[in-house]
Amino acid sequence: MKTDYQTIQVEIRDNVAVFTMNNPPVNQLSEHFVVELAGAIGEAFEDDEVKALVLTGTGGNFIAGADITQIKDVKTKDELLPMMKENTRFLNSIETGPKPVVAAINGNCLGGGLEIAMCCHYRAVAKGINLGQPEVQIGLIPGAGGTQRLPRLIGLRYALEMITIGKPIKAEVAFQRGLVDEVTDPDKLVDAAVKAAGRFVSGELNLKARATRNRHYWIPSAAEKKAMMDFTKAMMAAQAKGYIAPFKAVEAIDKGFSYDIDADLEREADLFADCAISDVAKNLIGIFLSTRAAGRLPRIEGLEPAKIKKVAMLGGGVMGSGIVSLLLKGGFEAVLWDISEDAIEKGVGSVRKTFEYPIKKRKMKQADLDNMLENQLTTTSSLEDLKGVDLIIEAVLEDMKVKQDIWKQLEGICRPDVIFATNTSALPITEMASILKDPGRMIGLHFFNPAHRMMLLEIICAGKTSDQTLATSVSFARNIKKIPIVVNDGPGFYVSRQLGGLLGGAVYLSADGVDGAAIETAMLDFGMPMGPATLSDLTGIDIGYHVSKTFEKRLGERYKVHPLTEAIYQTGCYGRKTGAGYFDYSGDQPVPNPKVVAVVQNYLKEYNVSPKQMSQEEIIDTLLALGINEAALMIEEGICDRPQDMDLAMIYGTGFPPYRGGILRYADKWGIKNVYEKLVALEEQYGLRFKPADLIKEMAGSGKTFYPE
Repeated sequence: MKTDYQTIQVEIRDNVAVFTMNNPPVNQLSEHFVVELAGAIGEAFEDDEVKALVLTGTGGNFIAGADITQIKDVKTKDELLPMMKENTRFLNSIETGPKPVVAAINGNCLGGGLEIAMCCHYRAVAKGINLGQPEVQIGLIPGAGGTQRLPRLIGLRYALEMITIGKPIKAEVAFQRGLVDEVTDPDKLVDAAVKAAGRFVSGELNLKARATRNRHYWIPSAAEKKAMMDFTKAMMAAQAKGYIAPFKAVEAIDKGFSYDIDADLEREADLFADCAISDVAKNLIGIFLSTRAAGRLPRIEGLEPAKIKKVAMLGGGVMGSGIVSLLLKGGFEAVLWDISEDAIEKGVGSVRKTFEYPIKKRKMKQADLDNMLENQLTTTSSLEDLKGVDLIIEAVLEDMKVKQDIWKQLEGICRPDVIFATNTSALPITEMASILKDPGRMIGLHFFNPAHRMMLLEIICAGKTSDQTLATSVSFARNIKKIPIVVNDGPGFYVSRQLGGLLGGAVYLSADGVDGAAIETAMLDFGMPMGPATLSDLTGIDIGYHVSKTFEKRLGERYKVHPLTEAIYQTGCYGRKTGAGYFDYSGDQPVPNPKVVAVVQNYLKEYNVSPKQMSQEEIIDTLLALGINEAALMIEEGICDRPQDMDLAMIYGTGFPPYRGGILRYADKWGIKNVYEKLVALEEQYGLRFKPADLIKEMAGSGKTFYPE
């Protein structure tokens, strides 16, 4: 048989054809790769000298799943189902073929990769490798036999868990559950697979009995199945609101997992197609692809980022300690600077606290943390000790003069190529950089609290930030496992201002007599993690007020602080940190704060406003219209002009429901003309804050969308 293909190399060892699959970058099941793999396997089946086959991958991947770019543009089931049926035929041909096929799983084995492995007759895996069915995370279900073969190998409970949650398991767990047959050292993997193939050739292992479709041990009785499925459906109803795929996966297993696997596979393909053409899947696939492309800007294309090895953190508070923990986990040398030994000691204690959870969950040992702190972290109260670092991140007092004084000192201490990054959430970075001889070295790295958990990193370019500074900052973000969203300097940058736009309409509704509880419920039902009042209490009403005053000062009359906002601020109830805000937290459960309730009632009485009933749809439309308008205003101002990045920032930074795709994808689905008409009506009712942006007006008239088809 042929031994050299475009994506496969074949080596014959003891009458065993070892297929090494190499389809960069991650061995995705793209169309040309699948066609070539199917052809090569067919040739091996027909070659009398080949008695068995071994499939293995290259680098860190066995097969990392399907190429979803081939799915994202499919609009009808009629387009998709023939492809699904052809794929099913290919996998069935491996499982029911005339010769044994052994999977030597060298790296990530996910989605369609695991489905291929489950069609093989024996699975050997390298230690520590991830195996999983993550399709639900992009709005799909396993569509090549995963919902039917996985429960046949590991049983209903574990299969439901893997498929509906989408989280991978390690090789060792997979072995315990029966998903794989052997776990071995990476350098011994192919030898182990060839040896297993020889056991089929010798007759020690039976080809037909080892086929996954013939494994009936785990098929439950009708009563057992009903009990498990009822429990799972109840869990899904509570946890997967707004999503489709988890329910379709449960349906595939519930109606399938029988003795007639071919009928089960046909049903699975149909349910997969239902998911693939849904808006939810399109949105989630869009998020996945945008996440992968985040930070890849034409401005920095081809630039080589500087190597960052040693990073200084100025300030060991909540944000600073979280960033230090990120640096340590990322393998960087970290220097924690603060104004005194007491502050440093407190900061190191806070760093330790960020590791309490992984230690409690036995994901790391206390000794590992102690070694990390001893070998990677140094502390100092002298700026002179920062001479040898490559990057400095500042999270000190939010005072322009304090920050500028520190940067001016550091400019005289550090090398000229050291990047100066500020974590400010409000101060203008262009102004901050103006005191430097080279303002091009300064950039904003805006982390979100808690810094060691939140995935988003807002990267803010000041007026003179250099391309090299930006390229290195984006690379650094990737190295600490953050999603980099690049925006330009402006009041509130992108996320804070966008969130203020999305939830800022709540005070206008309250001032119009709409019950605050109805607003909270509407946004929760929309899919936000919390309503406007709860979020204000969490972040601090005083902080929100001062941000709003900054917007008013720097952005003009449109952003004038609402008198009801002013009155609530004057109560001195600033949220959780003061024990009460919109809610009172003194009891077992938060309840409406009587002081704020009284302020709202007095306001309504003063302005002769009666209580007003408003539907959830009206509440949501009001808040979303204002949020969409805010995004359009920021595009006009040059804060950001990439809708995919803006949507990622809202999803990863504020919890905007991923299944809705982001605020601008939502706008396109709603219809820009409808958004414009809603804003016109709201401006007439509530004033200048809701005046449609020129961009919205132009798009409504021309039929344009934020995402061109």
